[in-house]
Amino acid sequence: MNIRAFKLAAAALLLAGAAACTDITTEPRSTVSGANIFNDPASYRAFLAKLYGGLAVTGQQGPAGAPDIDGIDEGFSQYVRGYWQLQELPTDEVVIGWGDESLPEMNTMEWGSDNRFVTAFYYRVFYQVALVNEFMRETTDDKLASRNTPQALRAEIQQYRAEARLLRALSYWHGLDLFGNIPLVTEADNLGTEPPAQATRQELAMFVESEVKDLRDALPPAGAAEYGRFDQGVADMLLAKLYLNWGVYTGTVQRFDEARQAAERVITSGAYALDSRWQDNFLADNHTSPEIIYAVPFDGLATRTYGGTTFIAHASVGGSMNAADYGLNGGWWGIRATPELVEKFPGGAASADRRSDVFYTNGQSLDITQLSNFNHGYAAPKYQNITSTGAVGSNTEFPDIDFPMFRLADAYLMYAEAVLRGGGGSRATALTYVNALRQRAYGDASGNITDAQLTLPFILDERARELYMEGHRRTDLIRYGLFTGGEYLWTFKGGTTFPNGTATDGHLNLYPIPENELIANPKLDQNPGYEGQ
Repeated sequence: MNIRAFKLAAAALLLAGAAACTDITTEPRSTVSGANIFNDPASYRAFLAKLYGGLAVTGQQGPAGAPDIDGIDEGFSQYVRGYWQLQELPTDEVVIGWGDESLPEMNTMEWGSDNRFVTAFYYRVFYQVALVNEFMRETTDDKLASRNTPQALRAEIQQYRAEARLLRALSYWHGLDLFGNIPLVTEADNLGTEPPAQATRQELAMFVESEVKDLRDALPPAGAAEYGRFDQGVADMLLAKLYLNWGVYTGTVQRFDEARQAAERVITSGAYALDSRWQDNFLADNHTSPEIIYAVPFDGLATRTYGGTTFIAHASVGGSMNAADYGLNGGWWGIRATPELVEKFPGGAASADRRSDVFYTNGQSLDITQLSNFNHGYAAPKYQNITSTGAVGSNTEFPDIDFPMFRLADAYLMYAEAVLRGGGGSRATALTYVNALRQRAYGDASGNITDAQLTLPFILDERARELYMEGHRRTDLIRYGLFTGGEYLWTFKGGTTFPNGTATDGHLNLYPIPENELIANPKLDQNPGYEGQ
């Protein structure tokens, strides 16, 4: 099945595996029974499409109607949109000017346990987990034998199971990174009798590590999977992310050498290469980029949603910008770059670094004194519904831009950071990787740095220049000890104080467990600093 057909399977939700859930103590309920739906061998692939589709679509029909998650606008609850907002809006990279309930406090780091966007993503994580758990229960050896499933299909289903487990591990990584101590629920748990217990962040990290290492060899080699599906390169990227932040997650030993090794496996696999043009990774045909290790597929015809790159692309356009120039039918006047991000490029928006070419300055001020005014702050239309050859995407309302969750440039930078943090490897190789990114950015060797300039602060800034608006920044700043506290301040950090923001308390390094989840599950303890909210 080609990728467009696979997208269609996900969008159509051929196996409607779950009804909307309002708390994780209730498993999704199948709308069809396992006794009859799996009479069709194609149902297993359709179920897998549903699992992948959970990262892209929002409900049983989309872009609105029959949502997976109740209690919030369906577009607001989309997986990529939720993750992106929690990772980007409280940081030094972007702001959003909308006044939707609970949204401005994401910029000012003033959220509480009733924040609708925090709550929606918490449930999105566990919706994914619940779907995977059900898939695992329906594909055991005993279940397959009872249905007289052909041996050839059973072998294929083993790969499906590995992909499903990696999808679950990805969501658990997101959950432990954002929320800390959360329930650990697998297919072995029989929910419905009592609420699940809370696991520690360290237990969750160890579970993710164990799962990924165990399933990795059942996946296709790096670069060999059908586009939009997982392979060993994705598994290694997840391990690299996990190990790079291991000290944050566990409060114990650092594992930078293992982070470096995982990133190195991706780099030396030969499956990926830097795209000659950085911008091509964020265009309507970015599925052709040799650099992308995994992207969540979006398609203007098959996966229509008001989340994902529909949200990011439209919300980045406003003011005097012509939306048609970006392949869109209109701008949503929302997202702008902070002055701190712009100033990380020498010369700002006029930098020789081509990654700054995205910034739109006409009628825009650099400084942001009014959060709700789109003209305050440079626009940053990084995601554009235009192909690398200049053609408009298939739909001007719902872009074709896939969301690049993992790409090779990130592996280069993780390798370099791990080396600098004592993770073995070669400092000379690290410098080569960093300069490869800078040569692409500058078009020649004029942007290269020397060995003396290769420092951890430089890597943090280079991650901003290379990866801004890709959903990495909050995690990066926490790893560097700069997300909270007063050592590093930026516009609207900790409130509406301009221009530098204010120091924030360390409890904000984690988001709160949603208040309604605490009510539903008495076994859960709130994260420190949010008690009594």
